[in-house]
Amino acid sequence: MATPSIAGVIFSLVLALSYGALQAEARVFFVFGDSLVDSGNNNYLATTARADSPPYGIDYPTHRPTGRFSNGLNIPDLISQRIGSKPVLPYLSPELRGQRLLQGANFASAGIGILNDTGVQFINIIRMYRQLEYFQEYQRRARALIGVDQTERLVKGALVLITVGGNDFVNNYYLLPYSARSRQLSLPKYVGYLILEYRKILMKLYKLGARRVLVTGTGPMGCAPAELAMRGTNGGCSAELQRAASLYNPQLVGMIKGLNKKIGKTVFVAANTQQSHLDFISDPQAYGFTTSKIACCGQGPYNGLGLCTVSSDLCPNRNLYAFWDAFHPSEKANRLIVEKMFSGTTKYMDPMNLSTIMTLDARA
Repeated sequence: MATPSIAGVIFSLVLALSYGALQAEARVFFVFGDSLVDSGNNNYLATTARADSPPYGIDYPTHRPTGRFSNGLNIPDLISQRIGSKPVLPYLSPELRGQRLLQGANFASAGIGILNDTGVQFINIIRMYRQLEYFQEYQRRARALIGVDQTERLVKGALVLITVGGNDFVNNYYLLPYSARSRQLSLPKYVGYLILEYRKILMKLYKLGARRVLVTGTGPMGCAPAELAMRGTNGGCSAELQRAASLYNPQLVGMIKGLNKKIGKTVFVAANTQQSHLDFISDPQAYGFTTSKIACCGQGPYNGLGLCTVSSDLCPNRNLYAFWDAFHPSEKANRLIVEKMFSGTTKYMDPMNLSTIMTLDARA
């Protein structure tokens, strides 16, 4: 049996000591979900669901596309800033090793949903079951660096964000006029099915060690510029997609409350991103936007996924637009959403906001 080299033992010891210092400074952060929180995993995959070309990233610090579906920073980046962490790297990034590995990881992948058949048109994406497998793999990699006990503490002390569900409507149930799922289930039954499947995902996260999980609902899906153009009702948001959101989000909150009751403590926190979006969609001028109906890319041209292209008619001031492309908020809108996560009342964060969570956990 081979014995570890002295250099290897020293390296692991140094990493373990460094991790202890890191704990005192910043919180480990894990991210799961779809394009709203993907920070570049899809750049490493053969898929059409990518944001790896201009004008994406035009307002990012490097002014280059990173795989984020934004003009600049996305929601995980902004949460990282608030909790004193560096932006966590995509799990597939070759740079995710050593000390950077111990700061957390982003497993999100654009196009995925709660269901495995969501986003099939994107072919090679990291579906939720695979994201959870990668989380297990992450823990094995961390144990090799800092040991079993330290890894368990790392995971249990981490903040976790999961954002998934919108694609199960936009890129599944409503993808085609008579999709397989819409023929199979009525909308209320489909929503119930999604909630049951999502519950399994959240329980799996808990069993894998997650103890503080921020769960976002869907935004007002029918108000995205793409849906306004395709399905808008009397010049306004799509009534059918808004009905889907109004059915889904309350049931998600109820499911989360039931999980916390079963566990006996507050593990899962519900973020009402539908409301935080609606605030600036219904009154964009109050938040410094000129419009919430047209994306910064204007009338396009978009690619088949509603993404900006190098030839899109780009707006000169992204801060005046609530939406960056046909589906994704601008960086400024993301900042407003994250602000509500940290300071919002129970109207936005149930049962408590992230500032309260950070304070409570610092005392633990």
